[in-house]
Amino acid sequence: MRLVLLGPPGSGKGTQAARLAARHGVPAISTGQIFESDIAAGTPLGKQAEDYVRRGELVPDTVVLEMVRERLLDRSDCAQGFVLDGFPRTLPQAEGLDRNLVNACGELDVVIDLDVDESEVLERIAGRARTEGRVDDTRETAINRLKVFTDETAPLRRYYRDRALLVTVDGTGSPDEVADRIEAALADRAARRPRLV
Repeated sequence: MRLVLLGPPGSGKGTQAARLAARHGVPAISTGQIFESDIAAGTPLGKQAEDYVRRGELVPDTVVLEMVRERLLDRSDCAQGFVLDGFPRTLPQAEGLDRNLVNACGELDVVIDLDVDESEVLERIAGRARTEGRVDDTRETAINRLKVFTDETAPLRRYYRDRALLVTVDGTGSPDEVADRIEAALADRAARRPRLV
């Protein structure tokens, strides 16, 4: 199963990625984890990314895509698939991911889009800030991140819809309820596309 999780910040992508990974025996992968690992290991790509991170700049798509490519294709834990948590974020990243995957191991199986109302997302982020003490989860920051998502990531919905990969799942409710909806959507898709397990 090669799966991407889309959704605005605070939609529960990280929680659901971990559940999907555990249930299907594949790794959950986020670019944040890749950055941390490569920077800590001092890899050539990690050093490139660190230079941008230290300056407070976005890491260029070329560097991000190469880091993701190495993570997905050069490690045995991805042989049976993976769950990408919040990547790709932009259309160029999606196109680059497709090129890397198709050349190496085939196309994505499905893209799950967690649909959560903006007001609920803001409430979740505020709750996360209170319980986890995350200083980056202010209301102003959350509103800005939602705008960035709308401007840059939301167009991916059309891209994946046009490729018949997008499945929209209601992301409201408890984590268990959302997980059940995702599994039902995957089962329905697998019935129509037997390659997906």
